[in-house]
Amino acid sequence: MTESLTILGSTGSIGTSTLDVVARHPDRYRVHALTGHTRIAELAEQCRAFRPARAVVATASDAASLERMLGSGHPVAIDHGPEALCGVAREADVVMAAIVGAAGLPAAMAAASAGRRVLLANKEALVMAGALFMDAIDANGATLLPIDSEHNAIFQCLPAAIGASRSPVAADRRVSRILLTASGGPFRTMAVERMDEVTPEAACAHPNWSMGRKISVDSATMMNKGLEVIEARWLFGVESDRIEVVIHPQSVIHSMVEYVDGSVLAQMGNPDMRTPIAHALAYPERIASGVRPLDLAAIGRLDFERPDLARFPCLGLAYHALRVGGSAPAVLNAANEIAVGAFLEGRIRFTGIASIVSDVLDAIDAPAAHRLEDVLAIDTQARARAVDVLRAQVARPRRVAVR
Repeated sequence: MTESLTILGSTGSIGTSTLDVVARHPDRYRVHALTGHTRIAELAEQCRAFRPARAVVATASDAASLERMLGSGHPVAIDHGPEALCGVAREADVVMAAIVGAAGLPAAMAAASAGRRVLLANKEALVMAGALFMDAIDANGATLLPIDSEHNAIFQCLPAAIGASRSPVAADRRVSRILLTASGGPFRTMAVERMDEVTPEAACAHPNWSMGRKISVDSATMMNKGLEVIEARWLFGVESDRIEVVIHPQSVIHSMVEYVDGSVLAQMGNPDMRTPIAHALAYPERIASGVRPLDLAAIGRLDFERPDLARFPCLGLAYHALRVGGSAPAVLNAANEIAVGAFLEGRIRFTGIASIVSDVLDAIDAPAAHRLEDVLAIDTQARARAVDVLRAQVARPRRVAVR
């Protein structure tokens, strides 16, 4: 049986990896819709190769550009804007939610509310609106499968009953801890006093993974891992004191689950996002992903260490936001997106990212959100505050204290 597939964010690294896996199994998947933001030439190439029924871009001018590139004879309906994005998220059997940042939340929520099989690569959906998103999954009979390599690894290592029934880890007495692995990024061994010198180019040069610029910076600050802690809390129903981060530079063990008898189950593989993508696409079956076999003898060793919160204060800020609760994780995410954008534009130093996030968390009261509109309002408020803090920091930079 062929399943229809919509890829939200098809021109990004997750989207292109998904299409690579799909191309290996043309008998199993039919691409219904592809969506891009402004990378119109790349989206046009994907439309020619996979011939989706629909394509969605950001603006009317982008839509006109895509139509010109494809020509009148190409059988794809082209649309634009947030409503069209949510529309295609409701239509296919399977939805890969791979739009980076808060911009991906409404479409991911639309897929969940339509009862689709949601392959979640957009961690912000759970960081910003964890309770609401999980309620939408449960209320509408949707299926949620994690794509982040760490959460997919945890999913594979948990008891089958948890994955099948969505019963939380907290209710399963067999599981004692979740261990999220982190590479430590490009600055794991850099002297802390030199972190002010980090350039955007250096921050985007991840030693193991090929990712977009924003996610690469998040990995370099370890905010990415902090967001994953928050994501794990909602995906698996486990509190923060049972989620531990451990640095593993080789990125071979993608995460682990510890059981009460002392057993620790680990999911291993080469650092290639096609592995979790293939797992989620075919679950509970297994299909070829194109990833080369793991050669443990060639790797030779597996190292582990605890993260240094003085070096990576963003990780501590994420734990702090999770403990505060309410909409604090949404505030954290919004402030981080503004700060990372400013860093990539060369307006602030690398160490300024954490201080902006810290100041915004301190400045905004973040009650629990009861509707998606509440989440988006908090997000807007936090971004406005982050812009104000950014202006002040440009004039007077500072370091953030460890939390």
